[in-house]
Amino acid sequence: VSSMSNIYESAEATLGLCNSSCLTKVELRVACRGISDRDALSKPDPCVVLKMQSHGQWFEVDRTEVIRSSINPVFSKVFLVDFYFEEVQRLRYELHDISSAHNGLRDTDFLGAMECTLGQIVSQRKLSKALLKQGNTTSKSSITVTSEELSGNDDYVELSFSARKLDDKDFFSKSDPFLEIFRINDDGSGSLVHRTETVMNDLSPVWKSFKVSLNTLCSGDHDRQLKVAIDFTASNGDPGNSCSLHYIHPYQPNEYLKALVAVGEICQDYDSDKMFPVFGFGAQIPPDFKVRDIQSKRIWRCLGSIQGVVEAYQACLPKIQLYGPTNIAPIIQKVASSASEEMHTMEAMEYFILLILTDGVITDMADTREAIVHASHLPMSVIIVGVGNADFSDMQMLDGDDGILRSPKGEPVLRDIVQFVPFKDFKHASPAALAKSVLAEVPNQVVDYYNAKGIHPKCLSDYDESTRPFSP
Repeated sequence: VSSMSNIYESAEATLGLCNSSCLTKVELRVACRGISDRDALSKPDPCVVLKMQSHGQWFEVDRTEVIRSSINPVFSKVFLVDFYFEEVQRLRYELHDISSAHNGLRDTDFLGAMECTLGQIVSQRKLSKALLKQGNTTSKSSITVTSEELSGNDDYVELSFSARKLDDKDFFSKSDPFLEIFRINDDGSGSLVHRTETVMNDLSPVWKSFKVSLNTLCSGDHDRQLKVAIDFTASNGDPGNSCSLHYIHPYQPNEYLKALVAVGEICQDYDSDKMFPVFGFGAQIPPDFKVRDIQSKRIWRCLGSIQGVVEAYQACLPKIQLYGPTNIAPIIQKVASSASEEMHTMEAMEYFILLILTDGVITDMADTREAIVHASHLPMSVIIVGVGNADFSDMQMLDGDDGILRSPKGEPVLRDIVQFVPFKDFKHASPAALAKSVLAEVPNQVVDYYNAKGIHPKCLSDYDESTRPFSP
């Protein structure tokens, strides 16, 4: 793959392009639309391979980048080819679905192909055709190839971009911005020139510098306008999009639901009334879609089972707008206030377990540390399940396994009450394995608290269960 940029040069002799004088060089840009999903659980990771025909055989010239989870990809890779007016130059564009486990085309899904001549593309400037599947059957997918003649200016420029104080569009973490640069064409349309890498969880990103030819950037025209666009896509994504961590698939629960059910089904056995206070944070709530304080951001309250929580979660998603920031200190403080009331009774009646499901780095770390230090004096434990593939180094610090967690003022936790587990470590394991890992420390945390307070367990006959339920 690293030598792909040199494929065209190495293929010239095989394709017989060195024996005739080149009329001009042209750039070819590629976009596809309506790629069908071969995998019902995820969108394709498309890549287009350009081939040229010589002596009845097809030889690969170059290929685009792989765009993850897209059915309408616009590729930033530009194919640079020599155009010979006096020759018939047959081209073949092959669309493949390349998973992250593969760098080549072996064992990947073939999604369709389109054949044409370079002359057809050059004469029309933009050529759109349906992709043909195996057996030359027409698919609903299409490919568009646009061409532009180069000016002959071989100069390059090196560009670097950064941004400051971007809007936070994420739900549980900061935005994951990337930059796209478009060249404005004569007809007012835009052509993608370059797409930067994605900088995860950063509102002041600095993208890597890159080199681009003046031909590609502006066709050698120094006065041509450029357009810069920043994508603030939330790492959770639109719940209606199958790429979102909140996407409700008809046959496959998302990671939030898997974690919720795995842990909740264990905890619910130790709750006498099966009523669970459930909170949401980081969302814009109807009717005015404003992000309010933790009291107003409460989405569900005291639902009669874990299944009730699941159903409420599914019903809630279409009605809210994912937003941010990822402030979890108010939720810890809210549960801590209830636990504080129990502490004053000096009875082993209620112990609180707070389960937090989040996909990214929290934005109120100092307040969260302060809240955890305070909560370590109370009858409560905090379980954090990290969903997705974000950087969870901050969460590891809250866990305290590698050292004593301290508040910003230096006060240490009285006892370790936080357990963090990244869900990705259990993606292919059973729900029981996840539950066992996240709940492994809870029994000792409960016993340590009551031992420290000198409170002994009571028999069921010592209290009226109907008036004083346990509340995990």
